[in-house]
Amino acid sequence: MSEPQTDSRSAPIKLYFAPRTRAIRPRWLLEELGVPYELVRLDLSLHENRTPAFLAVHPLGEVPALVDGDVTLFESSAICLYLADRFPEKHLAPPLGSTDRGLYLQWLLFAEVTLEPVLLELYRHAQLADEKKAGVDLAAARARLKELLDIVDRWLDGREFVAGGSFTAADLVLASLLHLGHTLKLLEDRPKLVEYVLRHARRAAVRRAVSS
Repeated sequence: MSEPQTDSRSAPIKLYFAPRTRAIRPRWLLEELGVPYELVRLDLSLHENRTPAFLAVHPLGEVPALVDGDVTLFESSAICLYLADRFPEKHLAPPLGSTDRGLYLQWLLFAEVTLEPVLLELYRHAQLADEKKAGVDLAAARARLKELLDIVDRWLDGREFVAGGSFTAADLVLASLLHLGHTLKLLEDRPKLVEYVLRHARRAAVRRAVSS
């Protein structure tokens, strides 16, 4: 007679975290879910992310990383997708087979794979000293950003959420990246996107995720 199966994920989820990194996204999602989790803070300035113990969790020594029983994950979008599906009763992901599922996946990956690199290029430029900025041609990045923001702007016309009728992990990832664009004053002529960002930034889970 076989032994009964046990769920190795009975212990609280563990999220490895550092402020002002992509780790804020899965932390925000965990706060939206309202499930118990342990926050493991790493001080990147002290290279706590390069210890053998953490490299066994994330071989690149980056954050975020997540441990849920026998499941160990890195990459912020993968973690967000996993967590949203892990707790289907919280409705942060459209169910498999639903008409909204494809759009949900599309917009979450659009934000991470297509939009984020352009925003990060412009962010890095903003951090450069003036003498270094002079040698950087930003015309292509700005043209690409306009193209991408036009797409999001058109899609959100008449919509409160990017996929379906409620907030999902796709909104979380997209809003977090558009918030960076808003901080860089790249959305000044796009009131629809600013409203989308600010509305989601006021969610109670965001305040809890950034409060400490």
